[in-house]
Amino acid sequence: MIDFRSDTVTKPSQEMKEAMFNAQVGDDVFVEDPTVNELEQFSADLFGMEAALYCVSGTQTNQIAINVHVQPGGEIITNEESHIYKYEGGGISKNSGASVRLIRGNRGRLTVNDVEQWINPDDIHFPVTQLVSLEDTSNRGGGAIYDFEEIKRISAFCRKNNLPLHLDGARLMNAMVENGINLKEYASQFDSISLCLSKGLGAPVGSVLIGKKEFIKKSRRVRKVFGGGMRQAGIIAAGGLYALKNNVERLKVDHRHAKGLESTLNELIWVKEVIPVETNIVVAVLKDESQRDVILDKLAQKDIKIMAFGPGMLRFVTHLDIHENDIHQTIEVLKKL
Repeated sequence: MIDFRSDTVTKPSQEMKEAMFNAQVGDDVFVEDPTVNELEQFSADLFGMEAALYCVSGTQTNQIAINVHVQPGGEIITNEESHIYKYEGGGISKNSGASVRLIRGNRGRLTVNDVEQWINPDDIHFPVTQLVSLEDTSNRGGGAIYDFEEIKRISAFCRKNNLPLHLDGARLMNAMVENGINLKEYASQFDSISLCLSKGLGAPVGSVLIGKKEFIKKSRRVRKVFGGGMRQAGIIAAGGLYALKNNVERLKVDHRHAKGLESTLNELIWVKEVIPVETNIVVAVLKDESQRDVILDKLAQKDIKIMAFGPGMLRFVTHLDIHENDIHQTIEVLKKL
């Protein structure tokens, strides 16, 4: 089986399993798990930030950050395709009682002009704008990478207006290995960052939330309220620590594989276009929308799993369990459809 549905389907390598098996553990609710503590400190140091918090998922880290930054009745500015809005179960309203200002943008990305024009006036008829949230890379944008200069402009505007800036960095490391920007310089633009360990980095569980000490102290309390307090979590944290230390640079392999799929798909007569590939996500738009599920079924019959990504759209995601021969095999199957 060749599984392109998501980079969340990866399984831990033997080396990662050994790191997990040998992990020292303690009670993380008491902040006494040495492996969790190491992961949190390593993550904070990596980005030049003060502290970090290990959580079970990117949804949890995002929702905790929102809850800390925003008061009930406040408003968040984000892209209409953002993960925090589309794929987190309505958590913004359910968990934090906040509203959302959705902006169209470009492939999931915002500009400083987008943000500036949607800051609500000081008027009792409007919710108070309290947070701006970006996503890099953008999942719904086909793995699109933010222009760092635009991020800096957005960050400067937010600071000028006392607005916290959050990053959903589920696939941030995919962007980092491509743009070569210094991690600390990049992170300095944000008040909080959510970094997923269980996607391209290959850990079985978890995300880290990174920010200032006071922010993380508040986040730890919210994690507890959300039922996210863990005990001997070092067993799974060790997988995330191994991933950060060993699996970042190899993301370039996933990107190369994605470019190979893009090249082939662009040659197929039944493909209208392929959203330009920047990282590990390949989105093909079909000429005939009605053929989407037909193609999904034909690929499944050949033991190739992909995902529908909207009307007439197919998504392939490359990852560390997709190898060179899998790409060649998939290309041959696609050419014969």
